[in-house]
Amino acid sequence: MANPIRRSVAAAALLLIIVTACGTERSGGVRSAPQPTVTPQTSFAPRPTCAQPAEGVPADIPSSPAPSAVPDADGTRQGENGDGAPHYDENHAYRMQVPLAEDQRAQGEASARLIRKELENVREEGDFSDARIAAALKRLGCGKEHGVYIWSGFYSVHTGVTCVSGHVTKDELTGDVHGAYAEPQPGTGPCVENRGGH
Repeated sequence: MANPIRRSVAAAALLLIIVTACGTERSGGVRSAPQPTVTPQTSFAPRPTCAQPAEGVPADIPSSPAPSAVPDADGTRQGENGDGAPHYDENHAYRMQVPLAEDQRAQGEASARLIRKELENVREEGDFSDARIAAALKRLGCGKEHGVYIWSGFYSVHTGVTCVSGHVTKDELTGDVHGAYAEPQPGTGPCVENRGGH
């Protein structure tokens, strides 16, 4: 009968060899397997436009600075990562937004003004139901094909150019312009930040 300690040591050594061989390749020497570079892609098809000014966007529209955080589906706002944790960017790539060119941001701001004007009617009526907010966005031509998502006073829509997301409540009416998310929250459309992970 073999010594149980000897068998355990042999098993541990075999396991160590298997584990350390992972991710290596033998070809004249041992080297680490190359790490693939992943570039996040948006997960939605181009959309038709909605909430566009009839006269187009004036060339001299001042572009507002990008918001440091846009609302999430649960109505909270995400701030910047200040801890500088290693691999933070890689681990949160699914939350990346498509960058906006200056003209896209200007078009988005024009759309946001139209949306805020329409939602002001909602505030005046005092009906903040999801159905009433959806009806207001529909008046601007924004429907399901635009990734409209509404939840408890929060709304988001892709105008075909940019995202406009914000809140419409008794006390607040906002509309932030931003790019679509690389991997938005499932079931919400392209303009709602993913609260989970992979």
